[in-house]
Amino acid sequence: MANFSPRWTTLTLACLLAVAGGPASAGMLETIRGSQEIVLAHRDASVPFSYLDANSQPVGYSMDICLKVVDAVRRELAMPALKVRYLPVTSASRIGIVSSGKAALECGSTTNTAERRKQVSFTIPHFISAVRLLVRSDSGIKGLDGMVGRKITVTAGTTTVPVIRRLNAEQDLKLSITESRDHAEAFAAVEAGRYDAFALDDVLLFGLRANAAKPQAFAVVGKPMSVEPYAIMLPPGDPAFKKVVDQEVRRLIQSGEINALYRRWFQQAIPPKGINLELPMPAMLKDSFRFPSDKVGDLE
Repeated sequence: MANFSPRWTTLTLACLLAVAGGPASAGMLETIRGSQEIVLAHRDASVPFSYLDANSQPVGYSMDICLKVVDAVRRELAMPALKVRYLPVTSASRIGIVSSGKAALECGSTTNTAERRKQVSFTIPHFISAVRLLVRSDSGIKGLDGMVGRKITVTAGTTTVPVIRRLNAEQDLKLSITESRDHAEAFAAVEAGRYDAFALDDVLLFGLRANAAKPQAFAVVGKPMSVEPYAIMLPPGDPAFKKVVDQEVRRLIQSGEINALYRRWFQQAIPPKGINLELPMPAMLKDSFRFPSDKVGDLE
């Protein structure tokens, strides 16, 4: 029998456990403790949830909620000096980055769906939106039924993609559907006349419209085509970390503190242009805040 040194045996065991997903695969709280930083994934154009201000710093309603969670993690780990590192993501990359643990939280406008819960976890929803259309005001388009045979764009990696493809098939709309890289690209394509409409969650469309050089040139139209409960994503299979996140989001809701955050981003002037979305809290969101839970209807 070969002679193995205690050090070699310990290192080998650690490697085997890491591969097997054992103790060497630390939970997010221990990862944060070891690295002395917490990584927040963010978007660059999801106004007013997560976007870049004039100094290219991530700001928004979802970012503020995430920073409250960061404070809760600091208290949990007794690490008041815990650093925050920001990681930009897109609609297409966000799930992979969170599921792999490269980010502790994704602070954006991500819908909690059954399909996504196979890869990541979600905390309690902080917004509820619905898919509608953005069109040019002079287009004459009032809804999806006026889009027969026309060109429409959707953002790759969003829940809007399957919604539009399903409605196109069910209603035989003969749409020409193109997936844009991000929200800004899709909006610019409609602005340039390359597409007749851009389908997305209505609150994001209102944000894009408000930030346009000529907001009046665009309209958000049509009946709601889906219900979209937005929630912060976090890595899967980590109940200890999820407990900290859930407790803090629930505290924000039950204390009423989230109402002030909502007013700041939806009913007051926001950077960088000082626009005001003037969007009262949706009734569905108010109702959901009465009994805050991470359980939502399964959207595919």
